[in-house]
Amino acid sequence: MLTYVAIVLDGLVYASWLFMVSVGLTLIYGVMKILNIAHGSLYAIGAYTAASLVGAYFSAGYVPVLSFAVLVGAALAAGLVCGLVIERGVLRFMYGQDEVLMILVTYAIFLILEDLIKVFWGVSPYFAFQPYGMLGNFDVMGLPYAGYDFLLMGLAGLTGLGVWWSINRTRTGHLLTAVIHDREMSTAMGVNVKRVYTVTFVIGATLAALGGAFTAPKISVTPGIGVEVIVLAFAVVVIGGLGSIGGAMIGALLVGILRAAAVHLLPEVELFVIYAVMALVLAFRPYGLFAAPEARKI
Repeated sequence: MLTYVAIVLDGLVYASWLFMVSVGLTLIYGVMKILNIAHGSLYAIGAYTAASLVGAYFSAGYVPVLSFAVLVGAALAAGLVCGLVIERGVLRFMYGQDEVLMILVTYAIFLILEDLIKVFWGVSPYFAFQPYGMLGNFDVMGLPYAGYDFLLMGLAGLTGLGVWWSINRTRTGHLLTAVIHDREMSTAMGVNVKRVYTVTFVIGATLAALGGAFTAPKISVTPGIGVEVIVLAFAVVVIGGLGSIGGAMIGALLVGILRAAAVHLLPEVELFVIYAVMALVLAFRPYGLFAAPEARKI
């Protein structure tokens, strides 16, 4: 019984992390039809910014509990700056180009950002462990879990609800929906599509940085962390359906639970299970589980 409880809890923790790092990727694709390979580097920049600011914050001896606000501030700063620079400096000149070309452009940005990370932060690891230890540990049926993991689960839930509410209950969200369904008609009706693209990319970049910022206290922040993240995020959004927020959530839960089951029951297939799930889903649902139907223009 404890094994199954551990599988569920470990799966939920991992799924929360997966959703945090993939929701921005699927949002950008849904609106802009850009598969942003640079998403992994935006995650890494968020992690490095958070680790640097948290280290400076605790070195200055400020109130420890406000370090969580520092994590949020680091994500906002990294996402806003990098999102605006990338979208306004590069992507706006590429709109209307073939999707494959856009992938190559974002891959080039990814490579540039990975080198810039080494230039600014070097190759030595950064640590921001203080927020992770502040929340202590909890016992769930005798199984110890860090309180920070439950914070991550709550943050993932709030992020999902926030994105859903923003898309379905706000004017900006309705404009996003209009652009998703018909860009040309939206332009004809007076919607500033370029501005919508800018807002969307900045939000997606900020979500990526937020995932990196709140992951920083759990890991050693080193060069290359963005490479692993973009592969996992891509697997999640492909399983759920590119452009689907709900699909990203279901894909993250599916991958998280199955990976946890593999770790506890058959650890030798842990690295294989994520890609096995993706291959199995694509074999029967080539566009993912919850891909939105695309309108045909006649």
